[in-house]
Amino acid sequence: MIVKNPMFQISAVRPAQYPKNNLPEIVLVGKSNVGKSSFVNTMINRKKLARTSSEPGKTRQINFYNIDDTFYFVDLPGYGYSKMSKTEQEKVGKFIEEYLLNREQIALIIFLIDIRHSPTENDRLMYNYIISSGLPFIILANKADKIAVTKVDGVVKSLQKQLNPIGDITTLPFSSERKIYKDKVWSIIDNCIFNS
Repeated sequence: MIVKNPMFQISAVRPAQYPKNNLPEIVLVGKSNVGKSSFVNTMINRKKLARTSSEPGKTRQINFYNIDDTFYFVDLPGYGYSKMSKTEQEKVGKFIEEYLLNREQIALIIFLIDIRHSPTENDRLMYNYIISSGLPFIILANKADKIAVTKVDGVVKSLQKQLNPIGDITTLPFSSERKIYKDKVWSIIDNCIFNS
């Protein structure tokens, strides 16, 4: 897909603030420093549409990015950030859950995990939650540039075995530095938004 006019639309914490135009939504979930904002910027060939932060856990709202009035990338707040107070974590957790449970426009969830580390307990909880939701999703092993190219496929297979041993969920590498993985992800997104 060639993206011409992407724009940040709104940060929301409750359903009344969500966009009302019924476009399909591609939802990004993952821990706080897994690179969701960089993923958005890479996919749309922009450097700063989605703000990346050197301080994990800064995103505490649901950010909607309108992609050419065709669909939204929806960036959910990252989980597992220890410096966020328990009260804040609960508050953020509630509006994430409310969104995932009730939003009918969700076409696909992209679950990002860090290719360099085994899935954390929080990753496993999120994986199980997505499975139980019945929503379509894929797993992206992000930051593939941090390991040797020759090791990427093996590490992705290992991560899939840890999270999804029966192997029925598409699991792919991704890297904002090595843009070689973009086309496969676009192909999946296109299929979801134009056939949903």
